[in-house]
Amino acid sequence: MELPRTASAADTLEARRSLEAKRSLEARRSLEAKQSLALLGAMCFFLSAIEYMIPKPMPFIRIGLANLPLLLALDIFSFRKFFLLAFIKVLGQALISGTLFSYIFLFSIAGTFASAFAMFFLHRILGRKHISFIGIGTLGAMISNVSQLALAYIFIFGESVMYITPPFLAAGLITGIVLGVFCEVFTRQSKWYVEVINRYGRGQQPQSQGKIT
Repeated sequence: MELPRTASAADTLEARRSLEAKRSLEARRSLEAKQSLALLGAMCFFLSAIEYMIPKPMPFIRIGLANLPLLLALDIFSFRKFFLLAFIKVLGQALISGTLFSYIFLFSIAGTFASAFAMFFLHRILGRKHISFIGIGTLGAMISNVSQLALAYIFIFGESVMYITPPFLAAGLITGIVLGVFCEVFTRQSKWYVEVINRYGRGQQPQSQGKIT
């Protein structure tokens, strides 16, 4: 009668160790997720500062440098964390440029979230096998610019917005392509990115294990 109790005690100990190991893994994954989010969020702030120093013909115009962290996050984060990063980007731009309580903040929110939705769902539908960062980045830039032009038409310029539309869209197209090319090169050469993708991503890498949630 002692053997069953011994076996039961051993099973209980093994189950406890397994549970502790699982909790430890989840805690480590949660910490790494926060670190990755903090890193990409800091990159948003840095690129927003660089973009703020670039002369612009109109205050609400963004050339889209701060979209770079969002492109890199497509293969890493879940829906929730991806849009948290998008909010961090908008907040960073507003704090750095001093436009948090102005109409420009509305333009920034509209452009960023419209672009983020388009890039996220296009990436989920087609996947990296069927569309590159260049295509995603270009779509994101164009959606962002179209959203801002729509607001400019409604609230500021009216029909006169047609005069700024061609250069505005051309700038977005060029920026989207440039950022997309950079992402393609960076993701193939960055050891950090490869390590993160191998742990959490759902891109084309065969060792992926799921999104950071």
